[in-house]
Amino acid sequence: LAAKRLLLVTDPGLRELDLVAEVERLLIGAGLDVATYSDIQANPVGADVEEGVERFRAERCDAVVALGGGSSLDAGKAIALMTGQVRPIFDFEDREDWSSRVDPTGVAPVLAIPTTAGTGSEVGRAAVITDEVGPTKKIIFHSSMMPKSVIADPELTVGLPSHLTAATGMDALAHNLEAFCAPGFHPMADGIALEGLRLIATWLPRAVEDGSDLRARAHMLAAASMGAVAFQKGLGAVHALSHPVGAVLGVHHGLLNGVLLPYVLSFNRSDIQEKLPLLGRSLGRGESFDDVLDWLLRLRAEIGIPSTLKALGVSEEMVEQLAPMAAEDPTCAGNPVPVGESELASIYLNAIQGLLG
Repeated sequence: LAAKRLLLVTDPGLRELDLVAEVERLLIGAGLDVATYSDIQANPVGADVEEGVERFRAERCDAVVALGGGSSLDAGKAIALMTGQVRPIFDFEDREDWSSRVDPTGVAPVLAIPTTAGTGSEVGRAAVITDEVGPTKKIIFHSSMMPKSVIADPELTVGLPSHLTAATGMDALAHNLEAFCAPGFHPMADGIALEGLRLIATWLPRAVEDGSDLRARAHMLAAASMGAVAFQKGLGAVHALSHPVGAVLGVHHGLLNGVLLPYVLSFNRSDIQEKLPLLGRSLGRGESFDDVLDWLLRLRAEIGIPSTLKALGVSEEMVEQLAPMAAEDPTCAGNPVPVGESELASIYLNAIQGLLG
């Protein structure tokens, strides 16, 4: 990156582990100056990014090393974006032509080092940051946010507990599955998504059962990156529904996606049932919509993902607040069946009550 003074962005949990100290040691040993910033929330907010930018400028840094899961990677990329901007971060939300407001000459380069296999943020041009006003999760986007280099090392994911391996894996699954189901013509994205789903079906249960299985960890890292590439085609109602719950309750994003996937799949049945035989054949699970749904339900149970939103603290009374937020989420546009506030409220209620259509 031709950098000399680095801001290492990570999360508070990782900051306490030997991994971060080892990365610092390696960078300093290579003759680089390193400042570490870890004051970010599990769902990073605008204030976390602002504080990181202040630290970047105070330390006179010229590049960002983002180390961690999706939150650390997103925060690191957002900090790198904002180091040379004069507008506030939410002026760069992924809407209309708002990305044209970015001054790309002011964006710092990023080296991304994922420690989870979920978001695929290491190969993405966006960051999900929560606007404290609302609160609302917003997607910040610009092509220059793409990391310049990535180190995807399965050994760095070995220490991830099984419940987080499961939750992050379901995030990767949601990215690949929503991309595959999204309307529109993009056979390259469809092919990547199919292979990502095949890898997840094979290797996620093994990674959850035995976190030291480096082969399983490596395939899941690949599948997570593939999901992030594939969803350039589009996402859908799974993400539109999960973003508000994550913003309001702070629930893990991948866990929410894992709970919501079967309910959205059922809602979209009329428009995707002709596509799913190809997925079923790829997975070796049969050729009908019900075969794929059954596989998804069995996988979810096998790796310990709850079956309802109620289990995550979402109540029916909250739907009135959540549904309008979901309807405003830009990922709605990629759903195979058009959705508005009433449809999203119905899916929320089904997911709370455990009712598959």
